[in-house]
Amino acid sequence: MLQISHLSADYGGKPALADINLTLESGELLVVLGPSGCGKTTLLNLIAGFVPYQHGSITLEGQQVTGPGAERGVVFQNEGLLPWRNVQDNVALGLQLAGVDKAQRRQAAAQMLKKVGLEGAEKRFIWQLSGGQRQRVGIARALAANPQLLLLDEPFGALDAFTREQMQTLLLKLWHETGKQVLLITHDIEEAIFMATELVLLSPGRDGWWRGCDLISAVALSRANPAAASNPTRALLNSGNTF
Repeated sequence: MLQISHLSADYGGKPALADINLTLESGELLVVLGPSGCGKTTLLNLIAGFVPYQHGSITLEGQQVTGPGAERGVVFQNEGLLPWRNVQDNVALGLQLAGVDKAQRRQAAAQMLKKVGLEGAEKRFIWQLSGGQRQRVGIARALAANPQLLLLDEPFGALDAFTREQMQTLLLKLWHETGKQVLLITHDIEEAIFMATELVLLSPGRDGWWRGCDLISAVALSRANPAAASNPTRALLNSGNTF
């Protein structure tokens, strides 16, 4: 379980987030939704351990988060892949850094590439892949080390609509298969409603920075009628902010 309590953080010497409280239970897919510049990526970076926080606490399975760790896999907006490595070696990077021997990490990479639909692409280089294929590699790399928590920072924002829908479906499939805790950052309302078991909205404070989270119950996010479910979400977000 991921537990965030009274979390506050600065960015560039200015307050970015204040009094964030949320819980991600095992097996949940939690989506954090908000307009550009509201601190969504800052929140993900805090959970990943990439940047320090000033107040509050972040714990994963009861352990305090104080920096990056293998128990948290991250998929970035721009994939963050290494162009001089082939697909297989990109997927195996985390395992290599963890000291896993070559045969084991190649086997793990091959298994993950099969799961994301890139079997046979092991020796290709990043520049030979489409945008959707690169994001598949990024997801495979994040899952190869078998993390407890998967963090995704607007991973499908740059993809065309058709590819984005394919990737959303793939992520849901992997989530069901692995049972991982997943936290997805997005500014896309339809994506949030389609993907989430729980949805949190970052709420603006009086002075323009962002404090607290509003929780929309999973009951309101029934995938059977996403158009209807989007109405309360839009109402909360239509407060003078532009996406």
